[in-house]
Amino acid sequence: MSQFTLVAMGGTFDIIHKGHLTLLAKAFSISSDVIIGLTSDELAEKRGKKTLNNYEKRFVTLTNTIKTNFPNQHFQISKLDNDFGPAVLEENVQALVVSDETGNQGEILNQLRKEKNLSPVKIVIVPMVLAHDGNRISTTRIKNLEIDTDGNVSSID
Repeated sequence: MSQFTLVAMGGTFDIIHKGHLTLLAKAFSISSDVIIGLTSDELAEKRGKKTLNNYEKRFVTLTNTIKTNFPNQHFQISKLDNDFGPAVLEENVQALVVSDETGNQGEILNQLRKEKNLSPVKIVIVPMVLAHDGNRISTTRIKNLEIDTDGNVSSID
C-alpha cells in the first residue's frame, strides 16, 4: 500500500544519471501515481541551462528510462514552463519529491497552493547522490567529463 496516491517531482533530465534514478525510485516507492514535470526548453534557457537534448528527446529518454527501470508504474510527464507546473494546480497532489538541493521549493509551492485554497503538500527530501569522489552527481559534471552517469570518476590519461 502506497503512502500517497499522487506525488509530483520535476527536473530537466538532460542526461539521466544515478541521482535522477534515486529521485524517481523514491517517488515510485511512496506513491501509486507520479506526475513528473519535465522542464521545457524555454524554461531551461531562462534558467541559464544549456541542454544537450531538446524537450522531445528528453521526454522520450525519460519515458523509456521509467519503463525500463520502474515497470508497471503509473506516471504522467507534464511540460514545465514554470517552477511548479501541475503541482500548484492539481488538487490531488499530496507530496513533492525533491533533492536536498531544491528542498526550499516545497515551501514556495505550499505558499502558492495556499493562495489557491489547496491543501499543503508533504515535502519529501531525497539526499543528493554522491559520486565516488564524494562530490554530488550532476549533469554538469557529466557534461564536463568529470564523472559518468553512475558517479565513477573519469580517469585522466
